[in-house]
Amino acid sequence: MKSFTKGLPVPAPLKPIHEKVAAGERITEEEACSLFRSKDLNALGRIANLVRERKNGNRATYILNRYINYSNLCILACQFCAFGARKRDPHAFELAIPEILNSVKTALGHGITEIHMVGGLHPTLKGDWYLELLHGMRALDPALHIKAFTAIEIRHLAQRIFREPIQTTLLRLREAGLNSLTGGGAEIFDEGVRDQICRGKESAEEWKDVHRIWHRLGERSTCTMLFGHIETIEQRVDHLRQLRALQDETGGFTGFVPFAFVPQTTELAHIKAATAFDQLRTLAVSRVYLDNFDHITGYWVAMTLPLAQVSLSYGVDDLHGTLMEEKIFHMAGALTPQQQTVASLERTIREAGREPVQRDSYYRPIRSATFSSRSAALQVEPASF
Repeated sequence: MKSFTKGLPVPAPLKPIHEKVAAGERITEEEACSLFRSKDLNALGRIANLVRERKNGNRATYILNRYINYSNLCILACQFCAFGARKRDPHAFELAIPEILNSVKTALGHGITEIHMVGGLHPTLKGDWYLELLHGMRALDPALHIKAFTAIEIRHLAQRIFREPIQTTLLRLREAGLNSLTGGGAEIFDEGVRDQICRGKESAEEWKDVHRIWHRLGERSTCTMLFGHIETIEQRVDHLRQLRALQDETGGFTGFVPFAFVPQTTELAHIKAATAFDQLRTLAVSRVYLDNFDHITGYWVAMTLPLAQVSLSYGVDDLHGTLMEEKIFHMAGALTPQQQTVASLERTIREAGREPVQRDSYYRPIRSATFSSRSAALQVEPASF
């Protein structure tokens, strides 16, 4: 598959921005809004790919990981969320620690390098439960990367469960085996939007403060943006502005993962789902504006894998991972598969004209990989970088 953007002219209104990006200069919020308002999607892709190629060459990465949602019981009732539940709701669930550890053990047998684990703000689980779970996963494989908990979960654990400062809770979890934080819970930072789609959830400043503290401890995390609901273009750009400022301050974000809202089974089901055009332009503008981020992920769970493949021509350099099981987007109505194989991810990347590379949780290359159609086994070659 050839790039949709390579070699195409940049229209006159976007040339000043194109020139700034080509020179490695930072664009403003006003220029980011101008990019969002452009109808020339291919021009956006061409500008975004200047940054992608500068930072990552022709590589596109994926990770062998497994998602675990330990429970969806939650004290909040966010309007955009179909995942959270009260104890008596028919879709409520809570996994026992042995059940979780068995899933991790099975996944390790398939070669995963990362567990990605989040849940709701559980009303009754004790602090020792979380520590026992982390210790148990770490005991299964000391090399396993445990990426767990959103900033919202961390605040819940610190304030309601352990009843101690956030930094103390983070140190406690790290000692038990936590390696990095997930980026969830950011939604859109604008206070007015949050009041309408996730009333009662922590503020943008509180979300950022958890990541700030974690970064100051020398650790890393990802960050996200949920778009395509009631927010404006200006509010999207302000969200990106705040992330860029925090990254300037700490340098602790490994990558940015924007994903479109899936409305089907939520309280906001009347909202029309984001178009493919909107998803690609959001990825492209994010790649251009977030000049201090090395990686932009096309989250195939929300996008579909074919659209994620196209996004590799619009600034994206990572397709996330195998996942093995995902509940949050699928409970909201996503019809994408629950998992992807190495074969499908590699084929998707190669068809887009990129070089597939398996990465670790910090986006560092582990190995270049090839897949044989006669076998589902991963055949590896030493990476050349």
